Amino acid sequence: MESQHLPNTKAPFTVPLSQRAAEEKAAGRTFSTGRCFGGLALDTAPLLAPGQNLPGRRSGAEKLESTKFKNVWTTHSRSPIAYERGRIYFDNYRRCVSSVASEPRKLYEMPKCSKSEKIEDALLWECPVGDILPNSSDYKSSLIALTAHNWLLRISATTGKILEKIYLAPYCKFRYLSWDTPQEVIAVKSAQNRSSAVARQAGIQQHVLLYLAVFRVLPFSLVGILEINKKIFGNVTDATLSHGILIVMYSSGLVRLYSFQTIAEQFMQQKLDLGCACRWGGTTGTVGEAPFGIPCNIKITDMPPLLFEVSSLENAFQIGGHPWHYIITPNKKKQKGVFHICALKDNSLAKNGIQEMDCCSLESDWIYFHPDASGRIIHVGPNQVKVLKLTEIENNSSQHQISEDFVILANRENNKNENVLTVTASGRVVKKSFNLLDDDPEQETFKIVDYEDELDLLSVVAVTQIDAEGKAHLDFHCNEYGTLLKSIPLVESWDVTYSHEVYFDRDLVLHIEQKPNRVFSCYVYQMVCDTGEEEETINRSC
Repeated sequence: MESQHLPNTKAPFTVPLSQRAAEEKAAGRTFSTGRCFGGLALDTAPLLAPGQNLPGRRSGAEKLESTKFKNVWTTHSRSPIAYERGRIYFDNYRRCVSSVASEPRKLYEMPKCSKSEKIEDALLWECPVGDILPNSSDYKSSLIALTAHNWLLRISATTGKILEKIYLAPYCKFRYLSWDTPQEVIAVKSAQNRSSAVARQAGIQQHVLLYLAVFRVLPFSLVGILEINKKIFGNVTDATLSHGILIVMYSSGLVRLYSFQTIAEQFMQQKLDLGCACRWGGTTGTVGEAPFGIPCNIKITDMPPLLFEVSSLENAFQIGGHPWHYIITPNKKKQKGVFHICALKDNSLAKNGIQEMDCCSLESDWIYFHPDASGRIIHVGPNQVKVLKLTEIENNSSQHQISEDFVILANRENNKNENVLTVTASGRVVKKSFNLLDDDPEQETFKIVDYEDELDLLSVVAVTQIDAEGKAHLDFHCNEYGTLLKSIPLVESWDVTYSHEVYFDRDLVLHIEQKPNRVFSCYVYQMVCDTGEEEETINRSC
């Protein structure tokens, strides 16, 4: 496969680990920021050298001077808490709080609704600069929301007013929202169809695994609804869409890529327009209005042209780098934690392209292409963060090699051996030694690694268990050299058995924690001038 068939962008994309992250999100559990799970992350930023700032962007080191981060607000909730670009969402996105001011303030609160009407997933859309839009309200940010009863809503991000609504379909349950092309095209994914016990006993097979509804945003226009059919793709276990690429996954670890545009052009049965009358299957209705909804108008009847396929453990597969390379784990359980970096054009392994972290831990290390569009790779283990670079081999421009750019190390004892003295019944002293795990809670361990693009900083959350309580701190590192610039202690305790998310967004740090019995906590820190004075933290419950 030639690389020009893939999305025209310089940044990486990541195939999610099957349905795992989406199901975790729906259940109110989320993965830590920085891990390559749960969606295809693709940043279309221009190619930059490490440390190169966009025009007018202030360096992170400059902004961090003479400042500190203060815990200004703490709140608790019985429902999941979400954060997106300066907005904190509560009660399934029904209530929105702005975190931009010195103290978070409520932006809006939508009317209470039934369980069937609650918002299950949402994306924040921001108006592109310079575009001419049909309505004045279109020039302000909107929340694109999916409800439990299959309505797609566009909600004002500042007032909570519903601006547009589309009824999706009565024939399946849509559950997940994602960007196909960020801020331009969305994909709405249904839950997977499961055959009932009665149907299985009767020998009735469920061939359609799921549906993908694709829309262009602002103004909303329908691209089409695609069905993923096992009669065409075989024993497929999951599918998703990113940057015009349909990614199909199998239980064997096989990942296949297809062009969605080619599929739509070849297999679209009828072009449908929102708000227009339509006759489908003997029924007449208005497209996008209840109860008619939107018919499935893209049905694949033959196997579409294959762009690329690869086999990887747990379907984990990423593309990025300059030129295009991909990262996989060989499809054998004993290879877990071993990563192969290969050229996309010919599948050749890069020199030093087998990356395996020398560690012994309960949690796996993880690897992903750096989101700063530099083409580098970040490899995170319990006690070190490696930033790797991909460069041409001298005198051989057709081959590339992997080398270390810099390494961030945890602050811990070098000697991992612990000695234990025991006394036998005869009074003899016996000394036994054993090795600590690299992610032993009593040692400083890296839990989250993220990148802040506006300040060009790497943020690293490190946790140490002290007695019965875990203490965490957030460290900011220079993205070019890895130099430690500032360390922020988090005042709240950190339990490693809980689910955590940490966001660093310009002058804001936000920590969301899920405790047992669906208790959610949110801790907000803001950057302030370091006057040396201590101020009171505001605690509130929601």
